[in-house]
Amino acid sequence: MSDKKIHFKIITPEKIVFEDDVDAIYAQGLAGSFGVLPNHIPFMASLAVDTASIENNGEKIKFSIIGGAFQFKNNDAIILTEVAERDVDIDTARAKLAIERAEAKLGSAQSQNEIKAANAAIARAMARLKAASKN
Repeated sequence: MSDKKIHFKIITPEKIVFEDDVDAIYAQGLAGSFGVLPNHIPFMASLAVDTASIENNGEKIKFSIIGGAFQFKNNDAIILTEVAERDVDIDTARAKLAIERAEAKLGSAQSQNEIKAANAAIARAMARLKAASKN
């Protein structure tokens, strides 16, 4: 690998969702969004329930990322997360139904735990829809 590329992996407990050499990585950390280009200084970040994207040879690929951790060092980057989906693999109809179900649960929630669970389900489904969008 040349010093003009980043070796990047997205790993969940079940599988490697993505692995390739890329030109740039963009993600949403808990402290805000960030971007990484080759030869960036080493760093780590906690990830939000949102999206991550890569650019490679003019192509942009997006992923829904359900939290986790990002690490970059020596042009090697990794995202460790419980759940990640590539944009082309996301079932948008299913994500929209998940939002409807979670909103219904939110409307009838009777405890803080029920409210938190419904809001988390909405955030996960919104991340999937955002990753699947063409924008």
